[in-house]
Amino acid sequence: MKQVRNRWLIAASAVGIHLSIGSVYAWSVYTKPLIEKLGWGLKETQFTFSLAIFFLGLSAAFLGSYVEKIGPKRSGQLSAFCYGVGIAGSGLAVYIGSLPLLYLFYGVIGGIGLGLGYITPISSLVKWFPDKRGLATGLAIMGFGFAALISSPVIVALIEEAGISNTFFIMGACYFFIILLSSSYIAPPPPGWLPSGMENNVSVKKDDLSQLTAKEAVKTKRFWYLWIMFFINISCGIAIISAASPMAQEFAGLSPVAAAAMVGFMGIFNGGGRIGWSTLSDYIGRANTFTLFLTLEIIAFLLVPGITNPFLFQALIFLIVSCYGGGFSSTTAFVGDLFGTKELGAILGYILTAWAAAGIAGPLFAAFTRSTANSYNGTLYSFGALLAVALVFSLLLKREIKRIRE
Repeated sequence: MKQVRNRWLIAASAVGIHLSIGSVYAWSVYTKPLIEKLGWGLKETQFTFSLAIFFLGLSAAFLGSYVEKIGPKRSGQLSAFCYGVGIAGSGLAVYIGSLPLLYLFYGVIGGIGLGLGYITPISSLVKWFPDKRGLATGLAIMGFGFAALISSPVIVALIEEAGISNTFFIMGACYFFIILLSSSYIAPPPPGWLPSGMENNVSVKKDDLSQLTAKEAVKTKRFWYLWIMFFINISCGIAIISAASPMAQEFAGLSPVAAAAMVGFMGIFNGGGRIGWSTLSDYIGRANTFTLFLTLEIIAFLLVPGITNPFLFQALIFLIVSCYGGGFSSTTAFVGDLFGTKELGAILGYILTAWAAAGIAGPLFAAFTRSTANSYNGTLYSFGALLAVALVFSLLLKREIKRIRE
Protein backbone atom coordinates (compact mmCIF):
# COMPACT_ATOMS: atom_id res chain seq x y z
CA MET A 1 0.00 0.00 0.00
CA LYS A 2 1.34 3.40 -0.97
CA GLN A 3 2.18 5.57 2.03
CA VAL A 4 -0.01 8.66 2.40
CA ARG A 5 1.96 11.90 2.57
CA ASN A 6 2.00 14.08 5.66
CA ARG A 7 -0.46 16.90 5.07
CA TRP A 8 1.45 19.27 7.38
CA LEU A 9 4.57 18.76 5.25
CA ILE A 10 2.40 19.55 2.22
CA ALA A 11 1.44 22.80 3.99
CA ALA A 12 5.11 23.51 4.81
CA SER A 13 6.02 22.97 1.14
CA ALA A 14 3.30 25.43 0.11
CA VAL A 15 4.73 27.97 2.56
CA GLY A 16 8.18 27.44 0.99
CA ILE A 17 6.85 28.31 -2.47
CA HIS A 18 4.95 31.36 -1.24
CA LEU A 19 7.87 32.63 0.84
CA SER A 20 9.92 32.63 -2.37
CA ILE A 21 7.46 34.28 -4.73
CA GLY A 22 6.24 36.68 -2.01
CA SER A 23 9.66 38.35 -2.18
CA VAL A 24 8.07 40.45 -4.95
CA TYR A 25 6.78 42.61 -2.07
CA ALA A 26 10.41 43.51 -1.33
CA TRP A 27 10.71 45.29 -4.68
CA SER A 28 10.90 48.71 -3.00
CA VAL A 29 14.29 47.69 -1.55
CA TYR A 30 15.68 47.65 -5.10
CA THR A 31 14.12 50.98 -6.11
CA LYS A 32 16.58 53.49 -4.64
CA PRO A 33 19.76 51.56 -5.64
CA LEU A 34 18.42 51.23 -9.21
CA ILE A 35 17.66 54.95 -9.43
CA GLU A 36 21.08 55.86 -8.03
CA LYS A 37 23.00 53.40 -10.20
CA LEU A 38 21.21 53.83 -13.52
CA GLY A 39 19.41 57.18 -13.21
CA TRP A 40 15.96 55.75 -13.93
CA GLY A 41 12.92 57.67 -12.66
CA LEU A 42 10.80 56.50 -9.72
CA LYS A 43 7.70 55.91 -11.89
CA GLU A 44 9.64 53.86 -14.45
CA THR A 45 11.26 51.77 -11.72
CA GLN A 46 8.02 51.23 -9.76
CA PHE A 47 6.25 50.13 -12.94
CA THR A 48 8.36 46.96 -12.82
CA PHE A 49 6.46 45.88 -9.69
CA SER A 50 3.04 46.74 -11.18
CA LEU A 51 3.93 44.76 -14.31
CA ALA A 52 4.90 41.70 -12.25
CA ILE A 53 1.59 41.81 -10.33
CA PHE A 54 -0.32 42.27 -13.59
CA PHE A 55 1.30 39.18 -15.13
CA LEU A 56 0.74 37.26 -11.90
CA GLY A 57 -3.02 37.68 -12.33
CA LEU A 58 -2.91 37.19 -16.08
CA SER A 59 -0.88 33.97 -15.95
CA ALA A 60 -2.95 32.59 -13.07
CA ALA A 61 -6.11 33.16 -15.12
CA PHE A 62 -4.89 31.72 -18.42
CA LEU A 63 -2.77 28.90 -16.97
CA GLY A 64 -5.06 27.84 -14.10
CA SER A 65 -6.68 25.01 -16.09
CA TYR A 66 -3.26 23.93 -17.38
CA VAL A 67 -1.93 23.74 -13.80
CA GLU A 68 -4.89 21.50 -12.87
CA LYS A 69 -4.04 19.17 -15.78
CA ILE A 70 -0.29 18.80 -15.26
CA GLY A 71 -0.39 18.64 -11.45
CA PRO A 72 1.44 20.59 -8.73
CA LYS A 73 4.87 19.01 -9.21
CA ARG A 74 5.27 19.99 -12.87
CA SER A 75 3.61 23.38 -12.45
CA GLY A 76 5.95 24.00 -9.50
CA GLN A 77 8.92 23.20 -11.74
CA LEU A 78 7.64 25.69 -14.32
CA SER A 79 7.20 28.30 -11.59
CA ALA A 80 10.75 27.69 -10.33
CA PHE A 81 12.14 28.10 -13.84
CA CYS A 82 10.14 31.26 -14.69
CA TYR A 83 10.64 33.01 -11.37
CA GLY A 84 14.29 32.01 -11.06
CA VAL A 85 15.08 33.10 -14.62
CA GLY A 86 13.01 36.26 -14.15
CA ILE A 87 14.97 37.37 -11.09
CA ALA A 88 18.39 36.28 -12.39
CA GLY A 89 17.64 37.83 -15.78
CA SER A 90 16.89 41.10 -13.98
CA GLY A 91 20.51 41.06 -12.90
CA LEU A 92 21.55 40.91 -16.56
CA ALA A 93 19.19 43.78 -17.38
CA VAL A 94 20.73 45.91 -14.62
CA TYR A 95 24.26 44.94 -15.66
CA ILE A 96 23.74 46.23 -19.21
CA GLY A 97 21.47 49.09 -18.04
CA SER A 98 18.36 48.08 -20.02
CA LEU A 99 14.97 49.08 -18.56
CA PRO A 100 12.93 47.21 -21.24
CA LEU A 101 14.91 44.05 -20.46
CA LEU A 102 14.13 44.53 -16.74
CA TYR A 103 10.43 44.78 -17.61
CA LEU A 104 10.71 41.58 -19.67
CA PHE A 105 12.57 39.51 -17.06
CA TYR A 106 11.16 40.76 -13.75
CA GLY A 107 7.74 41.93 -14.94
CA VAL A 108 6.77 39.40 -17.61
CA ILE A 109 8.79 36.19 -17.04
CA GLY A 110 9.01 36.67 -13.26
CA GLY A 111 5.31 37.64 -13.18
CA ILE A 112 4.35 34.40 -14.96
CA GLY A 113 6.41 32.50 -12.37
CA LEU A 114 4.51 34.34 -9.65
CA GLY A 115 1.12 33.33 -11.06
CA LEU A 116 2.13 29.68 -11.48
CA GLY A 117 3.70 29.55 -8.01
CA TYR A 118 0.71 31.18 -6.35
CA ILE A 119 -1.86 28.63 -7.55
CA THR A 120 0.42 25.55 -7.69
CA PRO A 121 -0.08 24.37 -4.07
CA ILE A 122 -3.58 25.71 -3.42
CA SER A 123 -5.80 23.06 -5.02
CA SER A 124 -3.91 20.20 -3.34
CA LEU A 125 -3.75 22.06 -0.04
CA VAL A 126 -7.52 22.57 0.12
CA LYS A 127 -8.09 18.85 -0.58
CA TRP A 128 -5.68 17.87 2.22
CA PHE A 129 -7.47 20.12 4.74
CA PRO A 130 -11.25 19.71 4.32
CA ASP A 131 -11.59 20.28 8.07
CA LYS A 132 -9.32 23.36 8.25
CA ARG A 133 -9.62 25.01 4.84
CA GLY A 134 -9.15 28.56 6.11
CA LEU A 135 -6.17 27.65 8.26
CA ALA A 136 -4.46 25.75 5.44
CA THR A 137 -4.82 28.46 2.81
CA GLY A 138 -3.95 31.06 5.44
CA LEU A 139 -0.68 29.28 6.23
CA ALA A 140 0.45 29.22 2.61
CA ILE A 141 -0.66 32.73 1.74
CA MET A 142 0.77 34.00 5.04
CA GLY A 143 4.13 33.00 3.59
CA PHE A 144 3.49 35.35 0.68
CA GLY A 145 2.73 38.21 3.08
CA PHE A 146 5.68 37.58 5.40
CA ALA A 147 8.20 37.02 2.61
CA ALA A 148 9.34 40.65 2.42
CA LEU A 149 10.30 40.60 6.11
CA ILE A 150 12.78 37.81 5.39
CA SER A 151 14.00 38.77 1.92
CA SER A 152 14.31 42.56 2.40
CA PRO A 153 17.23 42.51 4.90
CA VAL A 154 18.95 39.76 2.90
CA ILE A 155 18.66 41.79 -0.31
CA VAL A 156 19.91 44.98 1.40
CA ALA A 157 22.95 43.13 2.79
CA LEU A 158 23.70 41.51 -0.58
CA ILE A 159 23.46 44.82 -2.46
CA GLU A 160 26.01 46.35 -0.09
CA GLU A 161 28.38 43.36 -0.31
CA ALA A 162 27.99 42.08 -3.87
CA GLY A 163 26.30 44.85 -5.86
CA ILE A 164 22.78 44.99 -7.26
CA SER A 165 23.35 42.83 -10.37
CA ASN A 166 24.91 40.00 -8.37
CA THR A 167 22.10 40.26 -5.82
CA PHE A 168 19.58 39.46 -8.54
CA PHE A 169 21.72 36.52 -9.71
CA ILE A 170 22.05 35.08 -6.19
CA MET A 171 18.40 35.57 -5.22
CA GLY A 172 17.20 34.12 -8.54
CA ALA A 173 19.22 30.94 -7.93
CA CYS A 174 17.95 30.66 -4.34
CA TYR A 175 14.29 31.06 -5.35
CA PHE A 176 14.73 28.49 -8.13
CA PHE A 177 15.98 25.77 -5.78
CA ILE A 178 13.53 26.52 -2.94
CA ILE A 179 10.48 26.42 -5.25
CA LEU A 180 11.81 23.30 -7.01
CA LEU A 181 12.37 21.41 -3.75
CA SER A 182 9.09 22.54 -2.19
CA SER A 183 6.96 21.57 -5.19
CA SER A 184 8.54 18.11 -5.40
CA TYR A 185 6.62 17.01 -2.25
CA ILE A 186 3.22 18.51 -3.13
CA ALA A 187 0.61 16.12 -4.51
CA PRO A 188 -3.16 15.76 -4.12
CA PRO A 189 -4.41 13.19 -1.56
CA PRO A 190 -5.53 9.72 -2.71
CA PRO A 191 -9.14 9.55 -3.98
CA GLY A 192 -11.62 9.44 -1.11
CA TRP A 193 -9.00 10.33 1.51
CA LEU A 194 -10.13 12.12 4.67
CA PRO A 195 -8.06 13.15 7.71
CA SER A 196 -8.07 11.02 10.84
CA GLY A 197 -11.33 11.32 12.73
CA MET A 198 -13.29 12.39 9.65
CA GLU A 199 -13.38 9.13 7.70
CA ASN A 200 -17.05 8.56 8.47
CA ASN A 201 -18.07 12.21 8.20
CA VAL A 202 -20.31 12.39 5.13
CA SER A 203 -21.03 16.09 5.68
CA VAL A 204 -17.59 17.18 4.48
CA LYS A 205 -18.52 17.40 0.79
CA LYS A 206 -21.99 18.69 1.65
CA ASP A 207 -20.40 21.83 3.09
CA ASP A 208 -19.31 22.97 -0.39
CA LEU A 209 -22.06 24.88 -2.16
CA SER A 210 -21.39 23.12 -5.48
CA GLN A 211 -18.81 21.28 -7.55
CA LEU A 212 -18.35 23.38 -10.70
CA THR A 213 -15.87 23.59 -13.53
CA ALA A 214 -14.12 26.91 -14.17
CA LYS A 215 -16.34 27.60 -17.20
CA GLU A 216 -19.47 26.97 -15.14
CA ALA A 217 -18.22 29.07 -12.21
CA VAL A 218 -17.65 32.26 -14.23
CA LYS A 219 -21.27 32.18 -15.36
CA THR A 220 -22.60 32.48 -11.80
CA LYS A 221 -23.52 35.64 -9.89
CA ARG A 222 -21.51 34.55 -6.85
CA PHE A 223 -18.28 34.41 -8.88
CA TRP A 224 -18.64 38.05 -9.90
CA TYR A 225 -19.76 39.16 -6.43
CA LEU A 226 -16.57 37.64 -5.03
CA TRP A 227 -14.45 39.09 -7.86
CA ILE A 228 -15.70 42.64 -7.18
CA MET A 229 -15.19 42.30 -3.39
CA PHE A 230 -11.66 40.98 -3.94
CA PHE A 231 -10.81 43.71 -6.47
CA ILE A 232 -11.98 46.57 -4.24
CA ASN A 233 -10.30 45.17 -1.13
CA ILE A 234 -6.96 44.80 -2.94
CA SER A 235 -7.21 48.20 -4.66
CA CYS A 236 -7.74 49.95 -1.33
CA GLY A 237 -5.11 47.94 0.55
CA ILE A 238 -2.39 48.13 -2.08
CA ALA A 239 -2.91 51.90 -2.38
CA ILE A 240 -2.33 52.26 1.37
CA ILE A 241 0.79 50.09 1.14
CA SER A 242 2.18 52.13 -1.77
CA ALA A 243 1.62 55.47 0.01
CA ALA A 244 1.99 54.54 3.70
CA SER A 245 5.22 56.39 4.39
CA PRO A 246 4.25 59.83 3.01
CA MET A 247 0.79 59.51 4.57
CA ALA A 248 2.30 58.82 7.99
CA GLN A 249 4.47 61.91 7.67
CA GLU A 250 1.59 64.08 6.42
CA PHE A 251 -1.15 63.03 8.87
CA ALA A 252 0.64 61.92 12.04
CA GLY A 253 3.86 63.89 11.73
CA LEU A 254 6.11 60.82 11.78
CA SER A 255 9.73 61.33 10.83
CA PRO A 256 10.97 59.58 7.66
CA VAL A 257 12.79 57.02 9.84
CA ALA A 258 9.71 56.32 11.98
CA ALA A 259 7.54 56.08 8.84
CA ALA A 260 9.99 53.57 7.34
CA ALA A 261 9.81 51.50 10.53
CA MET A 262 6.00 51.55 10.31
CA VAL A 263 6.20 50.23 6.74
CA GLY A 264 8.37 47.36 8.01
CA PHE A 265 5.83 46.47 10.70
CA MET A 266 3.07 46.50 8.09
CA GLY A 267 4.56 43.29 6.71
CA ILE A 268 3.86 41.56 10.03
CA PHE A 269 0.19 42.60 9.95
CA ASN A 270 -0.08 41.73 6.25
CA GLY A 271 1.12 38.19 6.95
CA GLY A 272 -0.67 37.91 10.31
CA GLY A 273 -3.96 39.01 8.75
CA ARG A 274 -3.69 36.23 6.19
CA ILE A 275 -3.53 33.50 8.81
CA GLY A 276 -5.70 35.25 11.43
CA TRP A 277 -8.72 36.20 9.33
CA SER A 278 -8.77 32.95 7.35
CA THR A 279 -8.56 30.85 10.55
CA LEU A 280 -11.43 32.89 12.01
CA SER A 281 -13.41 32.18 8.83
CA ASP A 282 -13.31 28.44 9.65
CA TYR A 283 -15.43 29.24 12.73
CA ILE A 284 -17.74 32.11 11.70
CA GLY A 285 -17.94 31.40 7.96
CA ARG A 286 -16.25 33.03 4.98
CA ALA A 287 -19.17 35.39 4.16
CA ASN A 288 -19.39 36.68 7.74
CA THR A 289 -15.61 37.21 7.82
CA PHE A 290 -15.73 39.36 4.68
CA THR A 291 -18.62 41.39 6.06
CA LEU A 292 -16.74 41.94 9.32
CA PHE A 293 -13.40 43.09 7.93
CA LEU A 294 -14.96 45.22 5.17
CA THR A 295 -16.97 47.04 7.87
CA LEU A 296 -13.81 47.58 9.93
CA GLU A 297 -11.96 48.88 6.87
CA ILE A 298 -14.69 51.40 6.05
CA ILE A 299 -14.52 52.78 9.58
CA ALA A 300 -10.70 52.89 9.48
CA PHE A 301 -10.53 54.67 6.09
CA LEU A 302 -13.01 57.31 7.24
CA LEU A 303 -11.17 57.87 10.54
CA VAL A 304 -7.57 58.08 9.26
CA PRO A 305 -7.77 61.63 7.75
CA GLY A 306 -8.71 63.10 11.14
CA ILE A 307 -6.10 61.23 13.20
CA THR A 308 -2.96 63.09 14.27
CA ASN A 309 -1.96 60.80 17.14
CA PRO A 310 0.95 58.66 15.79
CA PHE A 311 -0.01 55.55 17.83
CA LEU A 312 -3.68 55.61 16.79
CA PHE A 313 -2.78 56.40 13.17
CA GLN A 314 -0.46 53.39 12.96
CA ALA A 315 -3.03 51.14 14.67
CA LEU A 316 -5.61 52.00 11.99
CA ILE A 317 -3.09 51.46 9.17
CA PHE A 318 -2.12 48.08 10.64
CA LEU A 319 -5.81 47.13 10.86
CA ILE A 320 -6.34 48.03 7.18
CA VAL A 321 -3.26 46.05 6.13
CA SER A 322 -4.37 43.00 8.15
CA CYS A 323 -7.76 43.10 6.38
CA TYR A 324 -5.97 43.47 3.04
CA GLY A 325 -3.94 40.35 3.78
CA GLY A 326 -6.98 38.51 5.12
CA GLY A 327 -8.80 39.12 1.85
CA PHE A 328 -6.28 36.95 -0.02
CA SER A 329 -6.48 33.87 2.19
CA SER A 330 -10.21 34.15 2.90
CA THR A 331 -10.95 34.46 -0.83
CA THR A 332 -8.93 31.35 -1.62
CA ALA A 333 -10.86 29.29 0.95
CA PHE A 334 -14.11 30.93 -0.19
CA VAL A 335 -13.55 29.70 -3.76
CA GLY A 336 -13.49 26.14 -2.43
CA ASP A 337 -16.68 26.72 -0.43
CA LEU A 338 -18.58 28.25 -3.36
CA PHE A 339 -17.39 26.10 -6.26
CA GLY A 340 -15.82 22.97 -4.72
CA THR A 341 -12.43 21.43 -5.47
CA LYS A 342 -13.19 20.05 -8.94
CA GLU A 343 -11.23 22.82 -10.72
CA LEU A 344 -10.26 25.02 -7.78
CA GLY A 345 -6.91 26.12 -9.22
CA ALA A 346 -8.47 27.23 -12.50
CA ILE A 347 -11.30 29.13 -10.77
CA LEU A 348 -8.83 30.79 -8.40
CA GLY A 349 -6.81 31.80 -11.45
CA TYR A 350 -9.82 33.65 -12.87
CA ILE A 351 -10.44 35.33 -9.51
CA LEU A 352 -6.81 36.50 -9.41
CA THR A 353 -7.41 38.69 -12.48
CA ALA A 354 -8.90 41.04 -9.88
CA TRP A 355 -5.44 41.25 -8.30
CA ALA A 356 -3.86 42.02 -11.68
CA ALA A 357 -6.33 44.83 -12.27
CA ALA A 358 -6.11 46.18 -8.72
CA GLY A 359 -2.30 46.13 -8.75
CA ILE A 360 -2.42 48.82 -11.44
CA ALA A 361 -5.70 50.60 -10.57
CA GLY A 362 -5.13 51.04 -6.82
CA PRO A 363 -1.80 52.93 -6.81
CA LEU A 364 -2.74 54.93 -9.93
CA PHE A 365 -6.05 56.03 -8.40
CA ALA A 366 -4.33 56.94 -5.14
CA ALA A 367 -1.69 58.98 -6.98
CA PHE A 368 -4.35 60.71 -9.13
CA THR A 369 -6.58 61.74 -6.21
CA ARG A 370 -3.53 62.85 -4.20
CA SER A 371 -2.23 65.09 -6.99
CA THR A 372 -5.70 66.44 -7.83
CA ALA A 373 -6.70 67.38 -4.26
CA ASN A 374 -3.13 67.95 -3.04
CA SER A 375 -4.08 65.85 -0.02
CA TYR A 376 -4.69 62.19 0.84
CA ASN A 377 -8.08 63.02 2.41
CA GLY A 378 -10.00 62.63 -0.84
CA THR A 379 -8.16 59.38 -1.57
CA LEU A 380 -9.10 57.85 1.77
CA TYR A 381 -12.73 58.96 1.62
CA SER A 382 -13.01 57.63 -1.95
CA PHE A 383 -11.66 54.25 -0.90
CA GLY A 384 -14.05 54.24 2.09
CA ALA A 385 -16.94 54.68 -0.38
CA LEU A 386 -15.58 51.88 -2.60
CA LEU A 387 -15.36 49.57 0.41
CA ALA A 388 -19.01 50.36 1.18
CA VAL A 389 -19.80 49.09 -2.35
CA ALA A 390 -17.81 45.91 -1.58
CA LEU A 391 -19.80 45.52 1.65
CA VAL A 392 -23.06 45.66 -0.33
CA PHE A 393 -21.76 42.90 -2.61
CA SER A 394 -20.77 40.80 0.42
CA LEU A 395 -24.38 41.03 1.65
CA LEU A 396 -25.66 40.12 -1.83
CA LEU A 397 -23.31 37.12 -1.83
CA LYS A 398 -24.63 35.99 1.57
CA ARG A 399 -28.18 36.23 0.23
CA GLU A 400 -27.20 34.26 -2.88
CA ILE A 401 -25.60 31.51 -0.76
CA LYS A 402 -28.70 31.31 1.43
CA ARG A 403 -30.95 31.10 -1.64
CA ILE A 404 -28.93 28.24 -3.17
CA ARG A 405 -28.79 26.27 0.08
CA GLU A 406 -32.55 26.59 0.52
